Amino acid sequence: MRHIFLGALLAVACTACAAPLMRSTLSAPPTPGQSAELWEEPHDLADRNLFDGPWGQDFAPDPAATYTFVSKKTVGVSPGFAVTDERGTEWSVKQGREAKVEVVMSRVLSAVGYHQPPVYYLPRWTISGGPSSSEGVQSEARFRPKHTVLTDEGPWSWHANPFIGTRPYNGLRVLMMVLNQSDLKNSNNTLYGFKESGDAGRAARRWYVVRDIGAGLGETGRLGPRRNDLLLFERIAFINSVKNGAVDFNYHGRHQELADHITPEDVRWMCDLLARLRMDQWHDAFRAGGYDEPTAERFIARIKEKVAEGQALTP
Repeated sequence: MRHIFLGALLAVACTACAAPLMRSTLSAPPTPGQSAELWEEPHDLADRNLFDGPWGQDFAPDPAATYTFVSKKTVGVSPGFAVTDERGTEWSVKQGREAKVEVVMSRVLSAVGYHQPPVYYLPRWTISGGPSSSEGVQSEARFRPKHTVLTDEGPWSWHANPFIGTRPYNGLRVLMMVLNQSDLKNSNNTLYGFKESGDAGRAARRWYVVRDIGAGLGETGRLGPRRNDLLLFERIAFINSVKNGAVDFNYHGRHQELADHITPEDVRWMCDLLARLRMDQWHDAFRAGGYDEPTAERFIARIKEKVAEGQALTP
């Protein structure tokens, strides 16, 4: 037993030693234009549509369409497909426990100023042209389209980016703690080139996006944490204490160092933003993810408890 105990301690110590250092990729603080690549002040927060999301219904999937099989999802814990619709648009489709969560979390992120691609939820949908086991009506799923407005330029790192040390970056980490997003790995982050029709002749802007955010609204952990689990989300504590000017979060997810060196001011900043959302906006976000009203009520109540806890923090 003693050898097992010592081995476990050594494993924990090695994991802590191996945690990547966090460093800015800039030699000076980011300019306003650079900061806007991650976050933009949500001046119209009270008017934002959290049901349709920032892209509206123009990019939403047709629930009555039959989608054509392209390939089956082979990475990650959630099943899914790549499909095309009758207009030739290709869609990334994610099924399983993460489908609802990802839509809700995306709506909240975009509401408070963080860029998001268009994502939508369908309770059921139809596929054809694939293996016989994949034909016909399918279960609930998250749909994300591929289109010419956003160009995927690959992942970006939580530990080395232009925003390290800024309030929006620290606030983003706080938001991940509020929503119990457990899977904070670099491969889930996407750097997009963003070019609208009016941008002809100008270089594409860049967006730093936290994507594939379905591992939330449950428990946090590094080995198979339960996603989309109301009872766990209600029960798990948010903040343990404030030590030496930094908040000690009750966070056990992947890359626990991302919960370090966050100040009470950082937490209050994000929680003040979240507190500006109206109750109907919160309900719209959960309705967009296909949640029934009683379940949404309880998730929202727990989130608002955490927001109030964050707003009450003192150094």
